[in-house]
Amino acid sequence: MIIPKCLKKGDKIAIVSLSRGLLGEEFIKHELDLALKRLEEFGLIPVIMPNAMKGIDYLATHPKARAQDLKTAFQDESIKAIIAAIGGNDAYMTIPYLMEDNEFKQAVINNPKIFVGFSDTTINHLMLNKLGLTTFYGPSLLVDLAELDTEMLPYTKKYFMEFFRTTPNLAITSSDVWYLDRPSYGPEALNTPRQSVTESHGYETINGHGIKTGELYGGCIESIYEAMTNENESPIFTKYQIFPTESEWQNKILFLETSDERITPAKLEEILTYFQNKGIFSQVQGLIVGKPIDEKYYDEYKAVYQNVFKNSATPILYNVNFGHSVPHCILPYGIPATVDYDQKTITIQGQFLEK
Repeated sequence: MIIPKCLKKGDKIAIVSLSRGLLGEEFIKHELDLALKRLEEFGLIPVIMPNAMKGIDYLATHPKARAQDLKTAFQDESIKAIIAAIGGNDAYMTIPYLMEDNEFKQAVINNPKIFVGFSDTTINHLMLNKLGLTTFYGPSLLVDLAELDTEMLPYTKKYFMEFFRTTPNLAITSSDVWYLDRPSYGPEALNTPRQSVTESHGYETINGHGIKTGELYGGCIESIYEAMTNENESPIFTKYQIFPTESEWQNKILFLETSDERITPAKLEEILTYFQNKGIFSQVQGLIVGKPIDEKYYDEYKAVYQNVFKNSATPILYNVNFGHSVPHCILPYGIPATVDYDQKTITIQGQFLEK
């Protein structure tokens, strides 16, 4: 895997809308302005890609424009990082324009750079992972840099700062608090704190035991499932062979989390059973499972995992702070991590980023 270089002050960071085109809507302007200000406070120079501000309707019907922005960002050697504006549900539509573009694929290899985002951006992470680039499942612009409180949430900011470092053997620790979803993200919520809740569970090992090491791989479970089952009526992941081969799954620690749609426990069981029947769970080294947003279905989801894995020794670490639950850490794709399922620790092996 190609590991990109860490950031320094004065670096340019590209902003892309690869899924839902919220960034260009007037009702989001207060969040965009705040996010740009925060990036500048980090010493970065934000560069909004040409199509990123064209709005929901335009980008929904022009996936090629979304793909072009990602290509442009990778081709620009002065840009050192790329951050997704937000998620959505149709990032998969960008894949054919990128995977059939040799100039794009060459740019990813020749101009590696930090790529970060979560939710539906999972699809773009898996594509870039296939091309050999380490990317980062972490903050998005409108969720994290645009946090409406007076500053970024401390836990999220702590891990965002790792983009400026080359920390060896980075520990991914449990947050002492988690935050409820906001009832409103309008201008009236500016400078108001989120409601926080003291963490009462910490990491939980809910199946198996031992110490496992493997390359991190995964994302939003609904996005992966829809891509695998072609629920979106697009066989792109089969055509472009995005997913790991059978032997490649054996080197992975799989991280999975549920979206803000708060799927039912029955739906989660359907998805997990599908993965199980595909043989994925019997091949991977272990699982890391994200905290459900607002702890909705916390116990029910845990019970589903325990039921699906009742005849399996595959270890599962539950309630990890990544993805849709707030706050969240950053997980790098393709970099080995060691998970101690007995001591309930996660350590990224080697360098998080290159100098």
